[in-house]
Amino acid sequence: MKILQLCKKFPYPLKDGEAIAVNSLSKSLHELGCTITLLAMNTTKHYFDTTQLPLDFNHYTAIHTVPLDNRIKPLAAFWNLFSKQSYHIIRFESQVFHRKLIQLLTGEKFDIIQLESPYLAPYIPLIRQYSKGKIVMRAHNVEYEIWQRVAQNSRFWWKKWYLHHLAKKLQHYEIEQLNKYDLLLPITRRDADIFQFLGYENALAVAPVGLNGDHYVVNTASFHQELSLGFIGSLDWMPNQEGLRWFLKEVWMKLHLQFPRLTLHIAGRNAPLWLQQLNLPNIIFHGEVPDAAAFINQHPLLIVPLFSGSGMRVKILEGMALGRVVITTSMGLEGIDARHRREVLLADTVDAFVETIAYCYQNTALLLQISAQARNFVLQQHDNQAIARRLLQSYAQLLPKQEETLRLLEV
Repeated sequence: MKILQLCKKFPYPLKDGEAIAVNSLSKSLHELGCTITLLAMNTTKHYFDTTQLPLDFNHYTAIHTVPLDNRIKPLAAFWNLFSKQSYHIIRFESQVFHRKLIQLLTGEKFDIIQLESPYLAPYIPLIRQYSKGKIVMRAHNVEYEIWQRVAQNSRFWWKKWYLHHLAKKLQHYEIEQLNKYDLLLPITRRDADIFQFLGYENALAVAPVGLNGDHYVVNTASFHQELSLGFIGSLDWMPNQEGLRWFLKEVWMKLHLQFPRLTLHIAGRNAPLWLQQLNLPNIIFHGEVPDAAAFINQHPLLIVPLFSGSGMRVKILEGMALGRVVITTSMGLEGIDARHRREVLLADTVDAFVETIAYCYQNTALLLQISAQARNFVLQQHDNQAIARRLLQSYAQLLPKQEETLRLLEV
């Protein structure tokens, strides 16, 4: 099966959920015999020098990139207020990408054209014109929902109004595109239900994020040391900033007074200046770290205080795969069927976070048990090979003359 994968940013380095999700699935499909060609926008925000790719980044038959300036421009954002177009979407429209896509579609026949997010939906008419391949939309999130939630949590009326305005136009666009896909791949069952409620009627398969458990080596040494908290994530992503700011402002000093030896270690790329200059007791800012897994393994507790966002939080799955005790909110855990005090710990309020940390201090022997259960959960529920095999069955059902593929997958 030949797949053309379209991405709105280059899926490397593996330091954010989208890049990890894209690569995990692509590698597994490659191992199942698919040939995959990548066409990615190489954006100003997430630019990557592709000459620096490691040798084991070899699951693509061919890699093509197109430069894209997707920076937010104040004047363009202002004039967009008077347009029906979604400003989120038009920042990813490119004539250079358009021409490169035509070149690939006319030069080679693809069975599947896989779009990684609705930001690639503007190119659907072009794909229909130049290819008979089936269009698959992998929905990493309900995109407009992220901005609705950020808007609801905003403290400033003007920001709340503007973000609601953007979210409404993005919602209209997502709904307008829904039935243009031959197959929709939501990342969670919850998201699938939302898309069907919004009117989606075509083929659908839930394809959660999968991980290769062999790539996540558990180190339990930190469980035998003084308790410490870790936080890691893309620090230019608004929901991460929002949740971390809340935790630092509302929770940290209460924790520090009750547990004066507790430390919080923060890592991530593209941190805002306020975070780099943070001056709070027992908080260590590491910036971008060379090895995310090594950083996570240094701290037995991983906090993910999220109050907006959508889809599935890959960093939670990675933390669980590494045997960390993840402390997150109900919203952070959306789409992941882990249970409170079995595989994760849940806290939605200031008092709940303080009580949860107290629980960890009072039940240190149970932390290793939660750690083991968390890892087993990921190995059983989020195995990348099993997910890719199910997905390939969905692809085969879309295509004529794929009986042999289906037979092999059933073996």
